[in-house]
Amino acid sequence: MFFYDIYRFYLIIRTLLIYGLDDFIPKEQYTLSLRLGRKFFFWIRNRFQDHPLGERLRLALQELGPMWIKLGQMLSTRPDLFSSMVIHHLSMLQDRVKPLDGNIAKEYIERYIGNPLTNWIYDFQTTPIASASIAQVHTAKLKKNGKEIVIKLIRPDILPLIKADLSLLFSLAKFTSYFFKKSSFFNLKKIVVEYEKTILGELNLLRETANALKLRRNFRKSKILYIPEVYSDYCSENVMVMERIYGIPINNIQKLKKQRTNMKLLAERGVQIFFTQVFRDNFFHGDMHPGNIFVSLNHPEDPVYIGIDFGIVGTLSKKDKRYLIENFSAFFKQDYYKVAQLHIDSGWVPLNTNIIDFESAIRTVCEPIFDKPLSEISFGRILSNLFHTARQFNMEIQPQFILLQKTLLYVEGIGRQLYPQLDLWKTAKPFIEKWSKDQIKMTSVLRLIKDNSSIWIERLPEFPEMLFRNLEKNTLLQESIALFLIENRNKHVKNSQAFFLFSIGAMLLLCGLLLCGILFLKKDCLEEKLYFPIIFIGGAIGSWIRGWNKLK
Repeated sequence: MFFYDIYRFYLIIRTLLIYGLDDFIPKEQYTLSLRLGRKFFFWIRNRFQDHPLGERLRLALQELGPMWIKLGQMLSTRPDLFSSMVIHHLSMLQDRVKPLDGNIAKEYIERYIGNPLTNWIYDFQTTPIASASIAQVHTAKLKKNGKEIVIKLIRPDILPLIKADLSLLFSLAKFTSYFFKKSSFFNLKKIVVEYEKTILGELNLLRETANALKLRRNFRKSKILYIPEVYSDYCSENVMVMERIYGIPINNIQKLKKQRTNMKLLAERGVQIFFTQVFRDNFFHGDMHPGNIFVSLNHPEDPVYIGIDFGIVGTLSKKDKRYLIENFSAFFKQDYYKVAQLHIDSGWVPLNTNIIDFESAIRTVCEPIFDKPLSEISFGRILSNLFHTARQFNMEIQPQFILLQKTLLYVEGIGRQLYPQLDLWKTAKPFIEKWSKDQIKMTSVLRLIKDNSSIWIERLPEFPEMLFRNLEKNTLLQESIALFLIENRNKHVKNSQAFFLFSIGAMLLLCGLLLCGILFLKKDCLEEKLYFPIIFIGGAIGSWIRGWNKLK
């Protein structure tokens, strides 16, 4: 295994250099040793110099294999890290891979479920209808009701490969972070941790099953979105069984128009579904790319969306939603000072940020947007511009907003592809206004009091004791702060004294050495006069010892 890791590491480095990805290394003084090491020890030349950097990154990840493709797909959701051109190329990554043999897949499904397939299904198709880097999908029919189903199977050979490559990624990130430690931009270890959480989450189909059940429950009475039924009795960590759906892929515009689909209504409903998930349910599908969205074949004049693949979902806290709405509102009023203030109040950027400079940077990036009509302004681009600007002011990355932005860009892109005249702001405005009004309604306040009343009543008898404990803690805290200040002042005094003693020692040593030099040059009465420099050197050593004791 050790030798395999070494060989795999070599292949990764070789591939990265062949595609010239060392161009990502910033030309700064602190990366000089890394760049020199690349020149002296790796003589592999860049064979794709005429290709854009984003395209080279995409091609390298495709060559490295399925897990790296997934990494690229995750990085495509991080506009805070890469330029829009790099993000564009990463978004093009596909993960079509050779499927596992159907008969072997059948054996694994039986092993994971603990039940022979013939007991509960028939007409199992050994040729998968889809094959990706992590899973593949087969069709069959349920014996109990004859319904068509799809069976999603995690590829059994993928987990060891993923763990091995994750281990290498961590080692690479740890090594590289040494050279990038002065750059907050290249927090590679944090990226790998985020990626590990994402990829291992997608490997657990029980989590996806739970997500699907919740989304189906949220939209069970909906006439605009259908979530397929999940047969949880047959699901496990490695297998997911759900109803098979038939529909037109959302990006097949020609076929949608051919069956006379109401494109304007379809586009508006896509936006409605997204904002309903965010502001009503606080649970949104986080991977709404065209491959996961279909349109029902029935009633094209009253179109219905069908959603699949629920491995990635997102949530926002009430605080996040409030700040998001207030940011959008302030932005459309062109109140950039408030946008800057909201970022600081929410803790997204450091408290010591110069708000005037921050406001000016936001204005510089966002003001040109208002040269366009309101209907052409992109919500996703607004978020992207804000993130790029805030990054310059050490914005702390908010993963929930990165996922939201990616999903919003998908929804917006699809909506305008279906109906170019779509006014996203006009469609979203009712949802934002309704949520804002609901927060200040007396019924909302009463509901909050009702929800928390049992906790308050239970804690009421403890209130006097809690008050006494808090006062006691406050007194102890003040005493601790006073002690800390005294200790800190004493330490500062001792450090100053130690520095003074070290300086005196250095001067005495210098004087002693100069006297030694003079005496050796004169060579008269050398033995009798050597005690003078010895006294100086001894004084220097004594001074340093006292200085060291002060520091201790």
